[in-house]
Amino acid sequence: MAKLSTHLPVKDKIELGKSIKIAPFRKHVRKTAPHKHNKYLEIIYLSGGSGFHSIDSFEYPINPPLIHIVRQEQVHYWQLESEPEGFVVILKRDFVEKSLDKELKSLIEKISRQPGFRVDNHESLEKFFKLLVEENSIEEEYSFPVVEGLLKALLAKILRVSIPLTPSTADDSVGLFKSFLHLLEEDNGLKRKVSYYADLLAVSPQNLNAVSRTSASKSASGVIAEFVMAESKRLLLYTDKTVSEIAFSLEFSDSSHFVKHFKKTTGTTPQLFRTANR
Repeated sequence: MAKLSTHLPVKDKIELGKSIKIAPFRKHVRKTAPHKHNKYLEIIYLSGGSGFHSIDSFEYPINPPLIHIVRQEQVHYWQLESEPEGFVVILKRDFVEKSLDKELKSLIEKISRQPGFRVDNHESLEKFFKLLVEENSIEEEYSFPVVEGLLKALLAKILRVSIPLTPSTADDSVGLFKSFLHLLEEDNGLKRKVSYYADLLAVSPQNLNAVSRTSASKSASGVIAEFVMAESKRLLLYTDKTVSEIAFSLEFSDSSHFVKHFKKTTGTTPQLFRTANR
């Protein structure tokens, strides 16, 4: 994963005052420079196109139909080789806070954990995207609950008919490193010890470190540290967990240790990061 840069451009593709946007993927988009988003989650569905999409330095081949998830703190860019087809959902925190549906919030949290999904039943998903585009363009008394309900149905459908993607590296022959990344992406809680993942992969910590340095130019502990920091930011932005709860879930000895680690890495405290980016 690439470290975030304060000099990276920040794009804002949603109108001022709006909390959600659903639109067809722009066909003229081919290549973009690395950038971040202005405080919103982006759900990208592609039914056509080729090339690759880089998210936090991991390259994902465009083999539609698929869905990519880009969180606001992530750096991403496109290198498309043919005309894209699909839809984009832009979701701001305001929309989530306005909703009283706890299940919708839970679905958003689950979706945001993954870099993307391989889609099995894309025809049904396209119907939801088209309905969302149509309904979100209507500003009437019951527009919000209609869009809210359709979004909930879409997210549930994605989780039902899709398989999570795993990051690929420049050297796809390094199967061990890909398996290591897959374990880190799993939704069962990050562990901070290299030995834990080495045991699961039936290799020594030294071997896992060597493979990691070859594939990612950093130690296995360095890769884990970046995943832990990315998960910290995700939990701060997309959940209402306290700093103490996040520290505990990421296996820090106490919240003060977590706060010191977060500030050393980002230059700010977890609470200030949450406040500034919501």
